[in-house]
Amino acid sequence: MNAKAHWEHIYAHKAPTQVSWYQEHAQLSLDLIHRAGVQKDDPIIDVGGGASTLVDDLLAAGFQQITVLDIAAKALEFARERLGARAAQVTWIEADVTQAALPAQAYALWHDRAVFHFLTQPADRQRYIENARRAVRSGGSLILATFAQDGPERCSGLEVMRYSAERLQQEFCADFEPVESLSERHRTPFGTEQKFLYCLLRRR
Repeated sequence: MNAKAHWEHIYAHKAPTQVSWYQEHAQLSLDLIHRAGVQKDDPIIDVGGGASTLVDDLLAAGFQQITVLDIAAKALEFARERLGARAAQVTWIEADVTQAALPAQAYALWHDRAVFHFLTQPADRQRYIENARRAVRSGGSLILATFAQDGPERCSGLEVMRYSAERLQQEFCADFEPVESLSERHRTPFGTEQKFLYCLLRRR
């Protein structure tokens, strides 16, 4: 099963509130977005945003140029249905981020919670990094949230990568400089705990 088929299968059989990464509000992401100094009319892309509620809270906060990219059409459908008429204010992209043809220098902020750690092959990670480098404008920000070094070894039936702040920053060091890193103990809908690492990086 390829990546798209895998994630379509997940969302065909689980509600957005039943997946392990569900958050009612992505509060740490929101805090970092505000700390990054993003203006309300700055373009933001949420990579792997799918059915996440981050887009709801960004719209509620007054952000005006939001793009949500996800490999799974079903995940995007859940988000559009939840937003109703407000979905028209968002740009929706159904694509694999390692293959997507994103516009150059287009975004002031790139946000990714729980996509990059699924890229276990170096070639996939390199394509992701090249896309981020091309799409984020100089001086823009990159927020990455991955499983921490002591986080899960697998998620949704797939192996994952686990990162320290230093290792994650090293992946992006050619084009991005570190600003800060934070840890999170995420409580899943099933009551288990997943340890995440968040890094805020700045595009050179």
